[in-house]
Amino acid sequence: MVSTEDTQGAGDAAVPAERSGGGRVGALLVCAAVVVAAGVLALVFVDVILGAFLLIMGITLLGIGATARDWDRHPSYEDRELARARRRKEKWERGSAARERDRARWAAHQARQARKSGQ
Repeated sequence: MVSTEDTQGAGDAAVPAERSGGGRVGALLVCAAVVVAAGVLALVFVDVILGAFLLIMGITLLGIGATARDWDRHPSYEDRELARARRRKEKWERGSAARERDRARWAAHQARQARKSGQ
């Protein structure tokens, strides 16, 4: 059901860019389906080689159309890097206790070395 809120407003210009399966991809899928149907008919009624060619081309177009359907539905480089930075920060914070222990052990080691060299 479409409400009046969905069809009015300044934000409607951005809606087609967010939807997948737009005009060109939909047309590609329809064209591929027609080519596959023609390939099956040609395979049965006309010639095996011509039908096989049309089937191969149609199946290839269907694969391309299926892949292209959500081609733009991925995060941008900045989004991926921001998520990666968050994960790195969380991992760094999880290891803070171990770094503190290592720092204390290093300081104790340095103190032992200083006492040993001072004797």
